[in-house]
Amino acid sequence: MELDTFVSKLARSIPPSGIRRFFDIAATMEDVISLGIGEPDFTTPAPIVEAGIAALQRGATHYTSNSGLIELRQAIAAHVQKLYGLSYDPGQEVLVTVGVSEALYVAMAALLDPGDEVVLAEPCFVAYEPTAMMVGAKPVTVATTPETGFQLTAEMIEAAITPKTKALFLASPNNPTGAVINRERLSAIAALATQHNLVVISDEIYDRLVYGVEHVCFASLPGMRERTVVLQGFSKAYAMTGWRVGYMMGAETLLAEMRKLHQYLIMSAPTVSQWAALKALEVGEPFVQEMHAHYERRRRLVVDSLNAMGLACIEPQGAFYAFPNIENTGLDDNVFAERLLQEEHVAVIPGRVFGASGVGFVRVSYATAYEKLEIALERIARFVQRTK
Repeated sequence: MELDTFVSKLARSIPPSGIRRFFDIAATMEDVISLGIGEPDFTTPAPIVEAGIAALQRGATHYTSNSGLIELRQAIAAHVQKLYGLSYDPGQEVLVTVGVSEALYVAMAALLDPGDEVVLAEPCFVAYEPTAMMVGAKPVTVATTPETGFQLTAEMIEAAITPKTKALFLASPNNPTGAVINRERLSAIAALATQHNLVVISDEIYDRLVYGVEHVCFASLPGMRERTVVLQGFSKAYAMTGWRVGYMMGAETLLAEMRKLHQYLIMSAPTVSQWAALKALEVGEPFVQEMHAHYERRRRLVVDSLNAMGLACIEPQGAFYAFPNIENTGLDDNVFAERLLQEEHVAVIPGRVFGASGVGFVRVSYATAYEKLEIALERIARFVQRTK
């Protein structure tokens, strides 16, 4: 029996993650320094862990409301009000999800019909295009380049709009480039969204990890709150990737439809994780600032070192990634990453994994201890020197 005949056309059409392949290879090797993983190397701060343990010990092991703990939703609403001056009703306009991954799917499934087009910037996180495909929509990618700091502009978006365009997907700060779209460009994008009556999905999971620039929550721009769904979570800023808790915010009319999909898919986000997330909002700010300072120091080391060895790298303004151009080595990005791993035991991710506009680049994560980064950069420099 040919078991693959049972597999749907949709599943066949979606490629496996290009990131995972390099992790699988690295796992078979010794002395590998991974600059490929997209998660903090810090452990979850102790008070947050203790809140999760306390929740278990008092028996908080049952379902919560579909929307999440009301205490957590109230804290999220207060947090966003404090940071961005945005007012969301915690009862109807905040939905706690299983990380931003679930929020991404639920938002696209609720907003996009088969055949609808969604415009998004490349290079981009590997899940965006496949998720659009899963709901039958067509992802329309717009290439960004170092010349604009990898920032998306209104002009780029407008050139990609067709009569089928329904949504715009934003990710700022960006994974893999570290680009942060400035307020002027976001305002122009907002005007375009209004002009073409587009709904906007804005992934802002890295909002607390920006360096010397302002993060602008897209929904805070004039007229954008009612047409924007903001995706957020605790994984990056609070080092809580494994807890799997995120959230989404938007107008009640939109969130009501997303809640229906969420309740059938998930029921509710993990209860213990929600109590831990509440503690993160209550006491986590000093830890966020401490981790931010470490990332800033690492960022400076990585960017300066890559440029010094001849790998042109723009200044990443957010997240914890650098995205150097490796074309002057004479290798394509896939070969560069494979040989670097095999010869120097350093794992980076080929830029093509993040879309066609990533060809010729590699993603380097600096969510790794400073001392390990120093060793990894010495190995990369040695490898680059051999290619010349």
